[in-house]
Parts: sequence; structure tokens; C-alpha cells
Amino acid sequence: MKNFIRPTFLTGFICCCLLLWQLRAVAQIPKPVDVFGFEPGADYKLADYAQTLDFYSRLDNASDRVKMVEIGRSVQGRPLMLMFISSEKNLQQLEQWRSISEQLSKAKIEEATARQLAGIGKAIVWVDAGLHASEKACAQMIPELAYRMVTEETLEMQKIRENVVTLVMPNMNPDGLDIVTSWYRSMLGTPHETTNPPWLYHPYVGHDNNRDWFMNNMPETQAVSKQLYEQWFPQIVYNHHQTAPAWTRIFIPPFANPVNPNIHPGVTTGVNQVGVAMANRFAMNKMPGVISQVSFDMWWNGGMRTVPYFHNQIGILTETAQPSPTPQTYKKESKPKTIRGVPTDGTSIFYADPWEGGESHFRDAVDYMLVSTMAVLDLAATRKEQYLFNIYQMGKDAVQGKEGGFAYIIPAEQWDKGEAVNLVNILRMGGVEVQKASKDFTANGIKYTAGSFIVYCAQAFRPYVVDLLERQVYPDLRQYPGGPPDAPYDIAGWTLPLQMGVKVDKIPSSFSAVTEEIKGRAAVTPGQVLGKASFGFALSPNENAAVKAINILLKSGATVGIAKESFTSGKQRFGAGTYLIENTSGVRSKVLSLARELGLQFTGLQASPMIPLKQLKPGRVGIYKSWRASMDEGWTRWLLEQYAFDVDTLHDKDLVQKDLKLYQTIIIPDQEKAAILNGYKAGDMPQEYVGGMGKAGVTALKNYVEQGGSLITFDAASDFAVEQFELPLKNIVDKVPSKDFYIPGSLLKINIDKKSALTYGMPQTAAVSFNKSRAYTLDKSQTAPLGKGDMREKVKLEVEVVASYANKDLLMSGWALGEEKITGQAAVVQVKRGQGKIVLFAFPPQFRGQPRGTYKLFFNAIYDSSEIYALN
Repeated sequence: MKNFIRPTFLTGFICCCLLLWQLRAVAQIPKPVDVFGFEPGADYKLADYAQTLDFYSRLDNASDRVKMVEIGRSVQGRPLMLMFISSEKNLQQLEQWRSISEQLSKAKIEEATARQLAGIGKAIVWVDAGLHASEKACAQMIPELAYRMVTEETLEMQKIRENVVTLVMPNMNPDGLDIVTSWYRSMLGTPHETTNPPWLYHPYVGHDNNRDWFMNNMPETQAVSKQLYEQWFPQIVYNHHQTAPAWTRIFIPPFANPVNPNIHPGVTTGVNQVGVAMANRFAMNKMPGVISQVSFDMWWNGGMRTVPYFHNQIGILTETAQPSPTPQTYKKESKPKTIRGVPTDGTSIFYADPWEGGESHFRDAVDYMLVSTMAVLDLAATRKEQYLFNIYQMGKDAVQGKEGGFAYIIPAEQWDKGEAVNLVNILRMGGVEVQKASKDFTANGIKYTAGSFIVYCAQAFRPYVVDLLERQVYPDLRQYPGGPPDAPYDIAGWTLPLQMGVKVDKIPSSFSAVTEEIKGRAAVTPGQVLGKASFGFALSPNENAAVKAINILLKSGATVGIAKESFTSGKQRFGAGTYLIENTSGVRSKVLSLARELGLQFTGLQASPMIPLKQLKPGRVGIYKSWRASMDEGWTRWLLEQYAFDVDTLHDKDLVQKDLKLYQTIIIPDQEKAAILNGYKAGDMPQEYVGGMGKAGVTALKNYVEQGGSLITFDAASDFAVEQFELPLKNIVDKVPSKDFYIPGSLLKINIDKKSALTYGMPQTAAVSFNKSRAYTLDKSQTAPLGKGDMREKVKLEVEVVASYANKDLLMSGWALGEEKITGQAAVVQVKRGQGKIVLFAFPPQFRGQPRGTYKLFFNAIYDSSEIYALN
């Protein structure tokens, strides 16, 4: 009897000790409330980035179930942190689980090995707090999620920690979190409590930080993409958002049509599977208001949840209601009968448990996000072997697929060699394998030189390769037969070679080439300086990088001109627009350095060419910035800084208070004319942010132009210029019904007038990004003979069409209805007014930092500005 009792007593004693140890360990782990002073989701409360980092650091120090690392820095220099949460044992073997995930994702192993690895591996699941700082609950929810995952001892949580390595990204936009938190706190208790800041909540691109996931222009995007596509290869990527349709609590998958045909059906069905698990969990937790299959489609490649699709990863987006800490009341009698066409009476399979209204609190958003996240993690833990093997099988299918042919070749000979390298690196940041030819070779009967890049299609990320390099053909979807278009969620066409002006050849059949794999990023081939330079150096305008070099040289004091016509030096002929740099003291060393750094070729000139030159001087560019924050303004500011232009921001009052003669050019980015002119209405924002440019601002700009200044406008802002400057132009598609004309985010062909100084360095045709944009024609009512007293007598106007939409083969990628309405019409127009000029782009030439092939049109417009406003 003693022998029986003693072991039982000892076992019980040991269990009690272990339980007490666990309770003590949990007690030592900080709760979010201990750091913040309030529970996550409390009304009227927000934790800023420093507070959240403080909590995560304490959690990391207190528990062996979490490991936090820095993966990069934000635009403003804040650390980008990533947490790994799993069991203590799993975190000690992180590299093993990472390696297994990589091997399965790349699908270069045999099936038997893959099954074995899927059996022993751990599911890798990414969960983040979103990117849009205005969606405030996301970043507040993650601390509680992390605390629960680390401390809870339910059977479910133990299963999750055992079978899943969760990559938790606390914030992908820490700058925005602090911008929005600071604004909310300052507005608390005022009528403007629920407003967003009158400036971008990402310092450059605002909401468009979720439109940057194949270009990877922003440092935050680059840091995260490296984890997803080069390091960890998660099977599920869960991206939280907060723009649920009104009168719902959360949007979850399944998504709406159409589905991009390049996406593996295993991804599409996997997304649906996750959505079903979420819906069931909400139902069993008696949490109503869960809606599916509205708004968000699976066509576009470029978002945080959509790029994973093309990497055989299950990308999940949810949109949860109540983004503000300020409570809101929904009166039950105001409930609509339908929400985006879905009935709210419980008869729809995609909205089976409607929300009846009432009070909505910040904590509700936190709770819904926690439940949806637990549904994902539980599913991954339960089916971890299936998810691991599925990503292998989808990768294997891609390797053995036929889409795209055998390979794509990016020839060494390019109009803009630098952009060819940029294209390679965009692919590399997406985890695509790229080779570089070490010797000349022949493919499909074409000879290619050493240095050409080869992207073989037989790789796991074939869907990504094909989708970025091929033309998109968006289906013709209508709200009803013959009716208006059923609009895509985002853009319809984005083909990178077209946008970037890079030649890429599709090779259907096999060939042989001696290659070396690009590891990391491709480097530009260092440029050189050819020939003697007794007079100076010539630089072709064909490459975008040449503009950066010229701006750097101008700032260093170099004398730079632009050839207004072609010329010959020795045996070499140079085209109009060639940059000429005098070989004054110290210039040669700077030219050599820039040639090496930027991959540019400078040609020495022994004598000055006897041709007309336009002298360039270092100057400043002014960008108009409305208090109605414009993402296009942010993208424009970012782009100019990347190319070493000096940039000033001009708010409404600056237009009338500053001496505008300080600026060689003023730019009005894409923004609706009413927003530019009128801004916020009184009462909508604090008084200092009310109003727009107004008549006083317009008058100041008119005076600036008429006295020799240069104004550049993009897309909708061009309509503003036409109206306010009374230009003899008409937007030919203004007010045309969408059923008759509709081009959403597609690539169109333009023809270039090579006689214009604005087209230096451009090929004869180019692809432009047309986003419900414009097309101009001469307004006959404005060009009729002048009558006595006509106001146009006072200002001389000369109109020059710089580029026009092509007469045939207009649509290059995407979707276009009624495109014949704009064929042959003006896409870029220069109007000389008084002593100055206005350059109107009917499209955004720098849209999201993507259409690199039209950058030069924009840069040339700056360089061609009047010299009297250039600073000495």
C-alpha cells in the first residue's frame, strides 16, 4: 500500500509544483494593461508605437515562447520588429522549421522527402496589424493576441504553439501609428475627434503602402517581402484591415470574382477554407455581422494579401468595423435592406447572421480580430501537414507547368539598362530565381550577348513571373447585361516590362546558356568614361539614372547644358536632349564616380559642339500639397527625392505668401479640382485646415506662369488647370457614362512627338498608366476667332501636343471599354501662356512609382522650365 501511495503522492506533488511554477511564470509576464495603463480596445484610448514596443520587449524578455528581431527600418527610421511565437522547444529550432518551409515552398525535392518534411515540420503563419494607420484597432489588438498566445494553457493554444510558428508583425507602418495616434489625442474632446490627419498617414504614400507589394519601393515593403518570399515562405499570410461595409462587423473570405487565372486553384480553395473556419467560429461564439464575397476580388497582383497568391501562399484579408476608439451608435430602425446587394434579413449564405445595430465600441473590433485570428491559427495547427505539403504540391505544379513557355530573357541591350536591372531586382525581391548569362548564347533563333538575364519558368513562383511579365486581359464584367462595368477592386493591368520600358523576350522552347545565378540583388554594370574630354562629357538622356547624375552634378557646381539638336563628335552621333557637362575643376572625378555607381556611360568631347544649348541650373521644385491629403502628392515627392531634385512643399497659404519666383517649376499632383480649389468645408476640420487654394491661390499661380513660371499638372489636376486658366482644351471623356467609356487602371499606348523637348530620351511609343484618367482635344469654342473684348486677348496662348493616345492597338494590358473615344487624342499637352507655360499630363506619369517608362516625360518638363526662375 505504501509503495502505491508514495508514487501517487510524489506525482501529484510534482504536478502541483509545475503548475505553481507555470502560474508564477505567467504572473511575471506583463499584460498590455500593465504597460499601457488601459486594456487594448478601451474607448478613447490608443497606445503609440513606443508603448507597444515597450510591451513587446518586456514580453520577449519574460517568456521563452516569444523571440523578437528587427527586420528593417521605416521611412522615418523607426525599427520594424517581427515576433516569433511558438513553444519553447520550437523557438530553439527555428532554423530547422524555416529550412523545411523553404524547401517545401521551392519544391525542388522529391515527393517522398516532401511528405516526410511536411510530417515533421511546423506550419508557418504570418499575422500582422495591417498597414493603414487610420484603421486603428489593428495595432491595439496585437499586444493582447501576443499575450494570450504566450500565456494561455488551453488545449487549443497548446496545440497551436506545438504545431505552428507564428510570425507576428506588430506594425508595418509605425510612422503612421504615431501620426494617427498623435492626431487623435490632440482632437479628443473636440468636434473633430473621429477625423483623420490632414496629411498622409504613411509619410510618402498614405493608403498606397498597400499598393507597393510587387514594386517594393518603400523600405517597409522591402523588409516584409524579404521575410515572406526569401526567408520564411509562410503557408498562410493574414493581413488585418478595418474598412468593413457599413452595418456589418467584419468582412471575411470568400472574396468576389474575378479570380486571376495565374493563381493556383489550391490557393483559391485554401482561401475559401480559411473563410469558412472563420465564419463557423464567429457563429459558435454568437458574434453576428459577418459578411463575405463583396468588394475584394482575387485579380490584382500588388497588395499585401494578393502577392502571396502568386507564391502559392494563402493570403487572407479581413475588414473589421469600428476603426475609431470613439464609440458609435447604429439605430436599429436605420438598418438597410441590402448591403452592396446582399440582403440583411438572414437569407444570404454570405450574410447569414446579420448585425441588428446598437452601440459599437473599439473593443468590439479587437474581439472580432482575436476570434478571426484564432480561427486561422487553429486551422493551421489542425491541418499543418496538409498546408505544408500543399505548398509543395502547388510549387511542383508550377515547376512542371507550361505557362510562360520555357523562359523569359531580358537582353543586355536595352533602351534604359538601369531599368532592366531594376526589373530583375523587383523579381528578386519577390523571391524569383534569375540567372545572368556568362557567355553569348542563342535562343529561339535570336542571339543574346553575355550579361543578358534569364528567368526560367520552371520554378515554384512561376505564377508570379508570368503575371508580372505578361499582359493582363481583364474579363468584361457588367452589373447587368449592357449595363455599367462591374469595377475591379484595384487596377486591371500592370505588366512590368511595358510600364518600365524594358524589352523582355518570351522564349517558348528550351535552349542552352552558360549562366550564374543572381544571389541577393543584381548590380548595375559599372559605367565608364570613353575618350578624351578636353571640353567635357556627353551623357545620353535615355536612362532615368542620368537625371539623378545630372542633379548631383548641378549641386556640385558643374556646368550642364542640354543639346537642343543632334550633333556629331568624332565618329559618334548624339541625339537632341544629350546632356553636356563641361570638364571644369573637379568634374572628372565626380563623373567617374557617377559612371561607376549608376552604370552610366559618359563620352568625352574634345571640343564644344557648335549647337544651341539649354543651360541647366540648380533650382527648386515646389509641390502643391492640399490639406486633403493626396497620395499622388506623396508619390511625387518621393520620386523627386529619389532623383536628387530639391523639393519644397507648398500649402494653400504658401501660394499667396511666398515668392513663387523661387521655384523653377510648381507641380499640382493628381487630385480632383474641387478638392484643390475648396479643400475641407468649414466645420469638417480645425479652422487652420479648412479651405483650398481658392481664388487667391489661383491668381498667384496665374501671375507666376504669365511672368515666366512653369506649372505641371497630373491627371485630375489637369482638369483644374484647364478650368482655372481658361485653356483651349476639353477633356473628351468628361461625364461620359461608364457603360460607354471605362478604363480602370490599365496600360495604354501613346505616340511621342519626338520634336518636343519634353520627349528627350523617350522612344517613339510608351505605355502609360491610365486610371479613369483623361484625354484632351482642342476646344473649338476656345479656339474660335477672338471677338472684341474677349478675355483671351490679354494672354497669349500656344498649344503643343507632346504625346497622343495611339490610333490602333491602344490597350496594352488590362481592360478598356469604349477606347475608340480617345484614340488619337492628346495625352500630354504643353500650353504656353504669357511668358511661362503649363504642361498637362492627362494621366499620372509616376503612378505609385511604377511606370518608369514615363518618368522622363515628367523630368523633361522640369528641365524645360523657364530659366529665369532657376536659382543661381
